Amino acid sequence: MTVRARVRALAAELADELIALRRDLHAHPELGFMEHRTTAVVADRLRRAGLEVRLLADTGLLCDIGTPGPSGRIGLRADIDALPIPERTGLPFSSVSPGVSHACGHDLHTAIAVGAALILGRLHEEGHLPVGARVLFQPAEEVQPGGAEHVMGQGVLDGVSQIYAVHCDPKVDVGRVGSKTGPITSSSDAIRVEVRAGGGHTSRPHLTGDVVFALGQVITQTGAVLDRRLDARHGVNLTWGMVNAGFAPNAIPSEGFVHGTLRCLDVGAWDLAGQVAVEAIGHILAPLGVEVEIQHVRGLPPVVNTPWEVAVFESAARAVLGDDGVQPTEQSQGGEDFGWFLTRVPGAMLRLGTRTPGGETWDLHRGDVQFDEAAVAVGAQIMAMAVLTAPAMALHPAS
Repeated sequence: MTVRARVRALAAELADELIALRRDLHAHPELGFMEHRTTAVVADRLRRAGLEVRLLADTGLLCDIGTPGPSGRIGLRADIDALPIPERTGLPFSSVSPGVSHACGHDLHTAIAVGAALILGRLHEEGHLPVGARVLFQPAEEVQPGGAEHVMGQGVLDGVSQIYAVHCDPKVDVGRVGSKTGPITSSSDAIRVEVRAGGGHTSRPHLTGDVVFALGQVITQTGAVLDRRLDARHGVNLTWGMVNAGFAPNAIPSEGFVHGTLRCLDVGAWDLAGQVAVEAIGHILAPLGVEVEIQHVRGLPPVVNTPWEVAVFESAARAVLGDDGVQPTEQSQGGEDFGWFLTRVPGAMLRLGTRTPGGETWDLHRGDVQFDEAAVAVGAQIMAMAVLTAPAMALHPAS
């Protein structure tokens, strides 16, 4: 039996267990840096397989398998946190945590990485693992500036030569992956604007700073300023997700806020976009007689896939899915803190198809999003094959 066939057989052997694990994690979602149960469940399963586990500070863990090669270990990463979004799927294993759900597929990512670790562990026992692997279960991907930056300070990349990850894509059919060399996601910063004034009666707005009007100007004008100050090719996008002010229709409130995200497709324009946005908001509010506090939190960089690692990952995916299983994908305005890892070591992220062929197309970060669970075994095979493919391609680069 070839190693590829052995990976396929092990994935088939583990498939039902990995789906059960995914459903357990789905029913018990935990927010960033609160993933204590998730960490314990994953650690217990890996230890029962005889694998070495290192718990990280707060939450998260890593698992080293095999002996490092001359250039170090090959990293695989999964994010383990959930979102503060109420679940609306109606699934029998829906979230039991009020207001929290795995609406971004991190429960699948975690189960996939567990599957990859178990497969690699078996291959190591059988003498078929040519290089050491490190499987990282990272907390708080949804928390800016991201749990990746937090765990990098704990040495999770020490001795890692390259790193790979998959992300669920409910717009791609299960059994296919999307791939792109270069930037595949956007940067993502948080911006919060708090406005304060004395408040007053809506019949006399001239006697106070009109907080609601001021927030409206920030919402409608800031994006227009960015469009004129920054190159359109940088793909800058400012979208407000929260706005709050007032308690009565006939009273001008004394305070309010808007909170949103600033995204940029271009790495070089990342710094400039935040600076221009903060300056623009200050100028927009200057004549309105209000106090303003602007909080700009530099979030995370784009995920920039490096060419050789993309070739490795695509080769691994084709070994599992066939030549037609890999399709090109576009850069997304979504953010992913996997980008922090790629500022230290080369690597790549694939978009893993999770849509049932012929089924409904969902979007991430929705309370009703659903994923085809067949993607779990597919993802586990691709992740494991990446570890096997990288050293083979390094020995035979022309192939």
